[in-house]
Parts: sequence; structure tokens; C-alpha cells
Amino acid sequence: MGVIGNILWFIFGGFISGLAWWVSGLIWCLTIIGIPYGRQCFKFASLSFFPFGKEVVYGGGPVSLLANVIWFLFFGLWMALGNLIIGLAWCLTIVGIPFGRQFFKIAKLSLTPFGARIV
Repeated sequence: MGVIGNILWFIFGGFISGLAWWVSGLIWCLTIIGIPYGRQCFKFASLSFFPFGKEVVYGGGPVSLLANVIWFLFFGLWMALGNLIIGLAWCLTIVGIPFGRQFFKIAKLSLTPFGARIV
């Protein structure tokens, strides 16, 4: 299911989701202060392009918390809402539920990307 799921995912929404992470990374990298945020975006763009077979492990400390608060205020809320809406639309059909679940995984990651690792 992983390879087929990733190919279908990329065609039916993963490209746009990954592109959103990539564009966010470019915007953050325009300033020196934003480079750590941009690097996180690029790291999670790969997950967003091909999420099947990958899991996200959350952790971190006070620095991650501060970075996540700043992220949430500028990009996180809007990216999470977009992924949540698309995920809900996919879940309207039984066939789309696996894709909706992947959008929900990315929506959660959109809220708090710092301190998260892809496994």
C-alpha cells in the first residue's frame, strides 16, 4: 500500500501540500532569523509529498515550544486549517479515508513542527 498510496497521494493532493511546505520554507529563509524555520519546512515537505509508511514522533523542550508558538502565529494555523479541510473532504468517501488520515497527520504537524521527527 505504501508505494501505491504515495503515488496516488502525490497526484491527488500531496503535491499541493508539499508545495505549501516548500513555499513556506522559502518565505522563512528570506531572513536570517527565519532560516531555522525554513529548514523545518523543507524537512517536512518531503513527508508531505510522500507520507505513507512514515510516522511523526513529537518531543522537544522549551526552545521547541517557543519556536512552535512563533510558527503557529505566522504559518501554523493556516496550514493546519487547509490540511484539515482537505482531509475532511477526502473522508467523505470510504475510498478517501486513508488520504484524509494523511492530511490529518500533516495538519497536526503544521501546528507544532519543532521538536518533531519523521520515523
